[in-house]
Amino acid sequence: MLDLSDFAPSRMELSVVIVNYRSRERLLECIAALAPELAGREAEILVVDNDSRDGAPEAVTARFPAVRVRVNADNLGYARAVNQGIADGRGAHVLVMNPDCIVRPGAVRALLDYMREHPRTGIAAPRILNLDGSIEYSARAFPDGFAFLFNRYSVLTRLFPRNPWTRGYLLTDWDHASARDVDWVTGACMMVRRTAIDRVGGMDEAFFMFNEDVDWCRRMGQAGFGVTYVPAAEAVHWIGASKQRVARRVIYERHRGMIHYFRKHHPANPALDAFASVLIMARAWLMIAMNALRRSPEAPPEERP
Repeated sequence: MLDLSDFAPSRMELSVVIVNYRSRERLLECIAALAPELAGREAEILVVDNDSRDGAPEAVTARFPAVRVRVNADNLGYARAVNQGIADGRGAHVLVMNPDCIVRPGAVRALLDYMREHPRTGIAAPRILNLDGSIEYSARAFPDGFAFLFNRYSVLTRLFPRNPWTRGYLLTDWDHASARDVDWVTGACMMVRRTAIDRVGGMDEAFFMFNEDVDWCRRMGQAGFGVTYVPAAEAVHWIGASKQRVARRVIYERHRGMIHYFRKHHPANPALDAFASVLIMARAWLMIAMNALRRSPEAPPEERP
């Protein structure tokens, strides 16, 4: 059993923050995989439950009594819940994870080692794999106007997978075998230096879900901190293999996040801003319509881009 109760706040090395929303079984598997990774370390696990009502908090407490659980009365969104976990934690480093990510042996050590050896790195992220062992392109270039048309889920990417805009955005021409500074990494699994958080701030809570990780990485870079992909650490992401129907709110929030991101980092004149927003939301409704044709049941609502 994982026992972290004797760790003194002044000696805490790592806080793991996991935001849960209706992912009870995945959450338990995530924590079980973390337990041997944290054994003997000055570490803690904090679960923030966004009003799941699925018995997850009770199940975590029963199976892992040392894990600290915060239960929100409402679904506050991913960014706000992450910030709650960061505020509650005491670690010099914070490992932010989705409950559907499973770290592989040695991943936590590899990320901590990299952070210690590279003090200007603000965020370090593992190589993330799909269930079939293929690479999930979780390290990417900053999105531009073409990324809206040629991102990982777009119809154009599916029709023309080797187009230069998708390859440039997803960095698919890189073999992902060596550590590399990148523009941004997905928030499904990322280790963040607390001193960097103190300087840059937490996630932007104007993002309910999606694109908060892009924004956070961008702000880290603007403050002079590196964002680094570390393939010596690996994690498996369950959601990467999902082909089922996605909740409508997931699609809507993804696109709403796009609008907020571009308004924040690429301000334009009001006419162009309005035109771009209309296009983005039109794409959202098209994806909602196409999604309705997929097989059910719906995929978990925490699926991330």
